Amino acid sequence: MAERPTTNWRRLIAAEAAELAAGTLAPDCAYMVDLFPDELLSATDAVLDAFETELATVDAEDDAQVLAAVEHVVLALNAVNEAHDECAFETDEREQLCLYIDEALTEQGVEVAALTARHGLGRHELTDQWRDW
Repeated sequence: MAERPTTNWRRLIAAEAAELAAGTLAPDCAYMVDLFPDELLSATDAVLDAFETELATVDAEDDAQVLAAVEHVVLALNAVNEAHDECAFETDEREQLCLYIDEALTEQGVEVAALTARHGLGRHELTDQWRDW
């Protein structure tokens, strides 16, 4: 399965913690734990768990099923963002989440470029219809 953005975010937290422990990073320069609190990571992983479960049952040739799965994951991520004062996902995080959705679909046999083209969208506009983050 495509690597989740949360996996990368946890790596960043761990790397920063190691730098703090080694004394190579000043505590006032550490921000990863604040940027990615446990509640945010857990909530995001729960959404991605549900998305992966749904993808396993989706017919890759059925646009309606595929788009419904995308809508579900995006709306759930909207809720996570709302629960974190509309600032859970900044530009880099948004890009990582959208890339993850694209890669997860591709791994399930969805031809994302063809899907979006059939619906008058560019490949990178797949989530735009529902995305608030």
